[in-house]
Amino acid sequence: MMNDKTKNATLSFHGKTYELPILSPSVGPDVIDIRKLYGEADVFTFDPGFTSTAACESDITFIDGDKGELLYRGYPIDQLAEKSHYLEVCYLLLYGELPTAEQLEAFEYRITNHTMLHEQMHYFLRGFRRDAHPMATMVGVVGAMSAFYHDSTDINDAAQREVASIRMIAKMPTIAAMAYKYSIGQPFIYPRNELDYASNFLSMCFAVPAEDYVVNPILSRAMDRIFTLHADHEQNASTSTVRLAGSSGANPFACIAAGIACLWGPAHGGANEACLTMLREIGSVEHIPEYISRAKDKNDPFRLMGFGHRVYKNFDPRAKVMKQSADEVLGLLGIENNPTLQVAKELERIALEDDYFVSKKLYPNVDFYSGIILDAMGFPTSMFTPIFALSRTVGWIAQWKEMIGDPTQKIGRPRQLYTGATERDYVDVEQR
Repeated sequence: MMNDKTKNATLSFHGKTYELPILSPSVGPDVIDIRKLYGEADVFTFDPGFTSTAACESDITFIDGDKGELLYRGYPIDQLAEKSHYLEVCYLLLYGELPTAEQLEAFEYRITNHTMLHEQMHYFLRGFRRDAHPMATMVGVVGAMSAFYHDSTDINDAAQREVASIRMIAKMPTIAAMAYKYSIGQPFIYPRNELDYASNFLSMCFAVPAEDYVVNPILSRAMDRIFTLHADHEQNASTSTVRLAGSSGANPFACIAAGIACLWGPAHGGANEACLTMLREIGSVEHIPEYISRAKDKNDPFRLMGFGHRVYKNFDPRAKVMKQSADEVLGLLGIENNPTLQVAKELERIALEDDYFVSKKLYPNVDFYSGIILDAMGFPTSMFTPIFALSRTVGWIAQWKEMIGDPTQKIGRPRQLYTGATERDYVDVEQR
């Protein structure tokens, strides 16, 4: 961040003029610094959803919605998805640079040897109802980690912050898999140290004690890409929740649990689940014209899920990679005749050709393809968001650690535009 002394914004208010500094990022739009505005002018700014407000300074992830660009520490997401793998991306997000071979080996070893959960956590998890949504289970279990790992909750100790970070990245696949196994009444499968990160997760989800389970490398690679593509996404709702919780000094497990709770919302992490539900509601290709007409009708509340993106105005760079994985997975599994898949492919064709969709830039996004892939792999829709949470954990942790180390960071305290009653006197109940 640079403060150009020659660049200022001028605000005229109530007959007075205020000079506001202009901050210049390494890439992206300039930022007007309003930190002193309230103290000097006794005025707030109004920005519902904070869509025009920079709440922090960060050097982790950059998005250019107009260009359809997503960078992790400066590296384009398509390059990382093609040439790298999830744990290498984790290292990049956490430490700022791609690791050497020795650094990567040491990092992978640390993650692999922290994948098991404290055995007593099994009993805690079994306290949930069998029909509990896996996200509900994950929120509770991750929040409860602070009750089991007391040696990594002091946020002022750099060594404890590091241990907590490694533990959460390592244990989140185990927690997600256990939540899934519990929901379907199958025994928990312990992690296996000889497997890579994605393969280990698939094993814990789909293996059973009665027979051997061999992870298909195409499915493992597809899962690894899903992890990579969802690893971080700048200051979105759940990341902002983690930062806001962290600004109070809360322990890291509580902060990540808060992020998981926020991600659960259908407008955020639940979008791919909502997309697949919509595809199943449409049911068959013959019904598509009816739903397309409804989507174009401004008076109809129906909306096509999985198309367009709030941030990306031209295309979602993650969707291109995800489409390639979808083609590979569906080709491997040979389920091209699946009715839901047929609906998805026809909707995809229409979205890329129909003038209405093209003009409004309603292209298939990452949620559209990820839902198809996870469904083809055998995951129920209830597991889509837990997998998203597992993927995003490293991004939340990287953002949390950055926030802890930022000397300008303060406890979050958004202001409001109050529209309620002005001061009035209390009236005794007999006189009301």
